[in-house]
Amino acid sequence: MDKNKILKKMIIIISIIAIFLITFFYITKSKKIKIGNNNSSQEIIENILNISSYESIIEVEVNSNKNVNRYIIKQNYITPDMSEQEILEPQNIKGIKITKTGNELKVENTNLNISKIYNNYPYMTDNCMDLNTFIETYKQNGKQEFEEKDNEIILEAENEENPYTKYRILYISKETGKPTRMEVKDNSKKTLIYILYKEVKFQ
Repeated sequence: MDKNKILKKMIIIISIIAIFLITFFYITKSKKIKIGNNNSSQEIIENILNISSYESIIEVEVNSNKNVNRYIIKQNYITPDMSEQEILEPQNIKGIKITKTGNELKVENTNLNISKIYNNYPYMTDNCMDLNTFIETYKQNGKQEFEEKDNEIILEAENEENPYTKYRILYISKETGKPTRMEVKDNSKKTLIYILYKEVKFQ
């Protein structure tokens, strides 16, 4: 057989093998990426649900029938039952701090050096602006489902005990694994509280 014909056949065979290997590699890589993203989302959720402590600065918008109030609040949480919120803005109530430890609730104004302690306060267990409260509510729900949209993971928790804060929706960035915002809605699904996470640090 002519050497040129043999060479051409070898080139064709090598080309076919190369194309096959490239295609196989691409398909395998695509599958790995897809599976990896799914695992990544589940891991992000598990990390959120199992945080032991965090610090955050949030921008809060509270909608009532008559007006809209905005606040900037610093939050701290240390497992199992210590949470603290300090108002940074607006200026007229800056320095007000609410600290919950176990069954004790302490309200103080650090600027005026005034404090008041409440024991067994009835609404102490449901601070809908706390990330840890959302986590506990989500864990207690029968269905722990999540949705993925664009570059976010969306978790929804339903609180049957309070119709004014019945639905709580948490948005988590896939890129950072941290919350970006939370919505609190009443039983008619009207947004009453909108929380924007400006800073979040897990410890």
